[in-house]
Amino acid sequence: MPNIHTSQQISRINDVLYYIHQDISHELLAKDLAGIAAYSEQHFHRLFKSVVGESVHHYIRRARMEFAANQLMFDAKSSVLDIATKSGFSSVSSFSRAFKSMFDRSPGQWRISERQHKNKPFLADSEIAACYERLQNMPVPKCEIVTLPKRHVAYVRHQGYGRSIANAWQTLQAWANIQGRDFSQQFGVHHSNPAWVDLKQCRYVACISIESPILCRGIVNSMTIPGGLHAVFKLQGKYGELLPQLNNILEHWLPNSGYKMLSTPAYVHYSKNQFLAENEQFELAFCLPISLFN
Repeated sequence: MPNIHTSQQISRINDVLYYIHQDISHELLAKDLAGIAAYSEQHFHRLFKSVVGESVHHYIRRARMEFAANQLMFDAKSSVLDIATKSGFSSVSSFSRAFKSMFDRSPGQWRISERQHKNKPFLADSEIAACYERLQNMPVPKCEIVTLPKRHVAYVRHQGYGRSIANAWQTLQAWANIQGRDFSQQFGVHHSNPAWVDLKQCRYVACISIESPILCRGIVNSMTIPGGLHAVFKLQGKYGELLPQLNNILEHWLPNSGYKMLSTPAYVHYSKNQFLAENEQFELAFCLPISLFN
């Protein structure tokens, strides 16, 4: 986030982003979000766009469309109406217009499209594309279905999936060193699916576990990663291999699993963090929030 903003401004906008992503299906009115940030609505609109890089309405619509795209592709048992409602829309017609304006296909056309289409945004990165070609036919690793606890974390937000994520981790590490915080329990929250969101627009959150509250918030803030039922996959590899592995789980395991993906974001629990390791190797648990079909 730009340095021209004060720590208080960044902290308050972070509070709003956290509220938005707790449940994207909630009614998210600008006046209520301005109240969370403790700003007038007019000032809130200006500040949100300045800090985040897009208007609050555009941000919410994009987040809802990304969630809807996942649900349409991976939850074949839910109707378009159900998914429209979960995505915060009151009618199928308004949902369909918004969806088509973003993805150039109606929800129905998106649902029946070939999952292995070759225009996945992450394939624009030649390094990741080479890993995808090598890994796409590998079997999905076995998973455990477990109930995970909620996790209280300090975090730094980052936009873009790529090596630049290391900047967020370095900021968080420097803060932890200054504060005398334990840096060993590391998590990465994945808000976006780069199979249909441009890598530059994907949203990632670098997190470490904390036991006591943060007294002075700013670029580093605090939140709670929701607990509950998760499918947990143990993954390892090197930089460039993670997104293809996650894509494989979502495209091949999830539709046949008997579970549906929740609106809360997936996250990874690092044993070895590729953004901090000199050899760019990772070992992690991918934690996908799920529920049974009603």
